[in-house]
Amino acid sequence: MACSDNSAHNAVKDYYGKVLSSTSDLKTSACSSRSAPHPLVCRIIKTIPSAVNDKFYGCGNPIPLGIEGKDVLDLGSGSGRDCYVAAALVGPQGLVTGVDMTDEQLQTARENIDAFGTTLGYTPNLKFVTGYIEELKAAGISDSSADICISNCVVNLSPNKPKVFTSVFNALRTGGELHFSDMYADRP
Repeated sequence: MACSDNSAHNAVKDYYGKVLSSTSDLKTSACSSRSAPHPLVCRIIKTIPSAVNDKFYGCGNPIPLGIEGKDVLDLGSGSGRDCYVAAALVGPQGLVTGVDMTDEQLQTARENIDAFGTTLGYTPNLKFVTGYIEELKAAGISDSSADICISNCVVNLSPNKPKVFTSVFNALRTGGELHFSDMYADRP
């Protein structure tokens, strides 16, 4: 799992893995949405284990509706909140895979799958893998394996955004879609 810019990745891993222990620890107000998600998404969020919701650091809602049976890939999944929402929306026939480089976040995401399955009434096809969003193939994400890719305020943290988009393009099936919520600037 090598990546070309270790200093940027290490700073992000330290902040999201060691400095933050809950949403209230964020040192910025930039990670907020202007509006609430769709009512269906809000209902699902209320069913997600609090350990997952308490470590949510996204800045919006990149999850489309109408994705039943789809395979979803989440870039920088963190504690997994968006993956849990997507897992409820894709149902038992779909698959959701979260990719994150932060062990502490992945531990929270993985530890709560069974509890969420109890809430859903079935075991969700939900998995979390360790890796960098610039190198999805190295994280075990096959080419043409996802119908939808989502990302919530993570692409901005990458030191190599073109590599992220190339990696996403490779992971998406023909006709696949990328949905993301993020901050963007067209200059430094």
